[in-house]
Amino acid sequence: MSDVDAAWTALSTAAGVARDRRIDQLLIAEPDRLSTLTLAAAGLELDVSKQPWSLADLALMLDLARVSGVEAARDRLFAGDAVNTSEDRPALHMALRAPDGADWRAAGVPVSREIEATREAMRGFAQAVRSGAKTGATGKPFRSILHIGIGGSDLGPRLIWEALKPLSPQIELRFVANVDPAELAQALVGLDPAETLLVTVSKTFTTQETLTNAEAARAWLRAALGPASDAHLVAVSAAPERARAFGVPADQVFGFRDWVGGRYSIWSAVGLSCAVALGYAAFEAMLSGAHALDTHFQTAPLSRNAPVLLALAHVFNRNGLGRPIRAVVPYAQRLRLLAPFLQQLEMESNGKRVRRDGTPVRHSTAASVFGDAGTNGQHAFFQLLHQGTDVIPVDILAVREGAEGDPSAQTKLLANAIAQAEALLVGRTEADVRAELTAAGRSSAEIDTLAPQRTFPGNRPSSFLLLDRLDPARLGALIALYEHKTFVEGVLWGINSFDQWGVELGKSLASRVLGELEGGPGGAHDPSTAALIERLRT
Repeated sequence: MSDVDAAWTALSTAAGVARDRRIDQLLIAEPDRLSTLTLAAAGLELDVSKQPWSLADLALMLDLARVSGVEAARDRLFAGDAVNTSEDRPALHMALRAPDGADWRAAGVPVSREIEATREAMRGFAQAVRSGAKTGATGKPFRSILHIGIGGSDLGPRLIWEALKPLSPQIELRFVANVDPAELAQALVGLDPAETLLVTVSKTFTTQETLTNAEAARAWLRAALGPASDAHLVAVSAAPERARAFGVPADQVFGFRDWVGGRYSIWSAVGLSCAVALGYAAFEAMLSGAHALDTHFQTAPLSRNAPVLLALAHVFNRNGLGRPIRAVVPYAQRLRLLAPFLQQLEMESNGKRVRRDGTPVRHSTAASVFGDAGTNGQHAFFQLLHQGTDVIPVDILAVREGAEGDPSAQTKLLANAIAQAEALLVGRTEADVRAELTAAGRSSAEIDTLAPQRTFPGNRPSSFLLLDRLDPARLGALIALYEHKTFVEGVLWGINSFDQWGVELGKSLASRVLGELEGGPGGAHDPSTAALIERLRT
């Protein structure tokens, strides 16, 4: 048996014991548990003491990480090696947020100077737009940005804007991703074409949804402003020649390389809309926070490494205890889009059934991720978390300092976050419920019926992430934390976290079906699909 197989067997054995053990008892039995399983990094505090592992189990998980080659894989990632093996590309999103003067290389080719030049161009453009030095076709300053993209070209920028936007922004930023024309129609309401900048973000500049929306938005501009409206067009793409052919002025095309994966691209020129709307200083601070987390991930020992511990807790639940779903609940309305962002980051990265060498995976991979902002989620899916038949691990996030509004409301928000983590852990025994119902004067028959319904089993795991405050630096660190967590999990499962072949089949079939719906000849389909196409054609 190999060292890796032995480590997975040890995990399975340990999880069998953990299944019948209570986490709250571990907190009593292990005096060093809190200090061992709580750490700080880049303005974030992580507490994984409410996870179902014992400290002995943690040692086994750290051994699994070592024998699986997490440290060597991390070194290859930061060295710019082709860790995206199926496409023979590096994954160098860390280089995008490194400070000036760094020396990053993609497969041996220096890239830092190019990154710095792109950042300088972004800074100059953002400052020109915000100062009014750059105006639209009629001489009016830009007051709004329409950002068009999908997937990583949308979810990251949308999360950043929602998390950091001022209450009264100088420049309003709106997003369009869905090819459903309703989203574009709603985004255009109230916008003045003379004051609107159209930023189209597409790595290949061939994505059907993005180009459909960009063409419609360009037509909206031209109907109001004529050919001069092309001055309102901006593009971010790894295919700049296609962007220029679309009509974007050459000096308003911002590039990035193919070693920037879509779901890791917010740090590149893909973040241009946010850099303009928030101000470049905010974007720069976000890069700085992410870089601080990169440094932590690269240098901290595995046992004190936040992304590693978060990943190992997930693998213990997913593979050891067979829990295929995870909830993410930020107690911050500004972070309400975190769960959708993580759906792409984690499920597209690690939703794989084949290993890097083309053989079938030997362990279950990415869990399904869902969630919403607390306290809203408490009135929706928390019933399932507390009393459902499935045990669903939860990531709870909270922000120590509120940025606006009533401080007492922020305190109530924090109280809810802490209380829910405690309730998931300790639950409520049937004996306690019976005593309460008896004191309330309920009959024995009522108590027998009601007590089981009001009992909480507890022993439901959670991780708790506390941000000092929700500012650009902490937000950057938070996103980088989950990026590296996802990478570590991929290493443990032996999969390539940086490709996404599962996205391609449906896209290619959609192109075939579109031709048929538009009147082209029918193709070969299964009977159900053929019948549906025929119904929609008629």
